[in-house]
Amino acid sequence: MAPWSSTSDTAARPRLEGLTDDEYFWEPAPGAWNVHPRGTGTAPIQAGSGDFTIDFAFPEPDPAPVTTIAWRLGHLLVGVFGARVGSHFGGPAVDYDSYDYPGTAADALDRLDAVVALWVDGVRGLDEEALARPVGEAEGPWAEHQMETLVLHIHREAIHHLAEIALLRDLWANGVR
Repeated sequence: MAPWSSTSDTAARPRLEGLTDDEYFWEPAPGAWNVHPRGTGTAPIQAGSGDFTIDFAFPEPDPAPVTTIAWRLGHLLVGVFGARVGSHFGGPAVDYDSYDYPGTAADALDRLDAVVALWVDGVRGLDEEALARPVGEAEGPWAEHQMETLVLHIHREAIHHLAEIALLRDLWANGVR
């Protein structure tokens, strides 16, 4: 677990410092999926239980829409870390429909820090036997895959989405708007 914590603490998380609400909600392309105040989104599905909803469509369009930093953080909070903390480490159950999406960059980053800490603590608590066990029905068609496979998948997903966020921040910082 040390490599993930080290990567997160020294490479990924510092790239999020200073994230503004303007960057958080910036739509880098027409039709981008975002997090919107309730009732203002235009995607086929507006999921969420609070004042803000996240854009979705099923099936996902091809090509998939570009997504904002807000959308990517929402996905990390719910679909990547949140659901797994709830399913495997005793955290609250979360899903896209019932989640109360953050309406500010600061709130999103605070929530990301909290859910990543829960994930890291949970993974650190796994011994070799637990890592070799099947993940179970919480992971649907991947129920028979070992926990170590899920851990690697979640870390790959986090790196993937955090790198995309870093790129969006670079575009913003260089005046692409």
